[in-house]
Amino acid sequence: MRPVRDSYTPPHPVDLRLTLGPLQRGRLDPTMRWDAGAVWRTMRTPEGPATLHLHGTAEIRATAWGPGAEWAIAGVPELLGAGDDWSGLDLAAHPQLAEVLRRNPGLRLTRSRLVMEMLLPAVLEQKVTVLEAHRAWRSLLDRHGDEAPGPAPLGMRVFPSTATWLRVPSWEWHRAGVGPQRSDTVMRCLRVAASLERTLRGGRGGPEVERALRSIPGVGIWTAAETMQRAHGDPDAVSVGDFHLAKHVGWALAGRRIDDEEMLTMLEPWRGSRQRVCRLVWISGRTAPRRGPRMTLQDHRGH
Repeated sequence: MRPVRDSYTPPHPVDLRLTLGPLQRGRLDPTMRWDAGAVWRTMRTPEGPATLHLHGTAEIRATAWGPGAEWAIAGVPELLGAGDDWSGLDLAAHPQLAEVLRRNPGLRLTRSRLVMEMLLPAVLEQKVTVLEAHRAWRSLLDRHGDEAPGPAPLGMRVFPSTATWLRVPSWEWHRAGVGPQRSDTVMRCLRVAASLERTLRGGRGGPEVERALRSIPGVGIWTAAETMQRAHGDPDAVSVGDFHLAKHVGWALAGRRIDDEEMLTMLEPWRGSRQRVCRLVWISGRTAPRRGPRMTLQDHRGH
């Protein structure tokens, strides 16, 4: 299989792990692997499956294999934050966050340009633990994903096509630990997959894209935000309803736990860049201490 190669020299530093980390669904995600500072990423492009390998710092060397290789290579700049402008973010009121940004100049917001590939795992993560969601993701990709093109690491898989997803029987969702509510939402999304992918024409997310996503029963504000952050590169999408986000934002900005309503009030001065501030909070290390009971792992397969 002939590879497609190119290089990208970004106008700003890019940290591959910080920028692309949100695309990885757990350490054993079959669509993503890290290898000594380089990253392997599979994807279902509009032109077919592709495997992408990225390596480098000042100059990013990109190689891709598969029918979608050209599409994958063309999207490398946006994948690594091209068009994500942090220059207007004023952190003067919070010097600790300003210091986090100063120490991490390679943090950028990715734009994968793949709506369903970001939406479906977000639906799997609704109202369950991260461990449960990641286990279901691996199970479904292992059984129904395509083999990764090119010399990808062993075990990597490509996100299934819409037609393949629609053929997954109910007992396969059950076996993966995905209850009927989430699997039904996935099916509703798949039936309008083409129109959801067209929301990328609207740019980097925003209210109209959010309305389009939330028009599907079962897709709420959290799921839409998680999708727009990764697919569209939305710099303002806040994951309202996240189990951890509000308390971490409160701890970083005010030294105390807060709820979603107060979080939005605190983030309001940064409207337009609220997702950037949330990303700085996540990597700052100033997160709320863990206490209290954890969510119980649910096993839906025996019911």
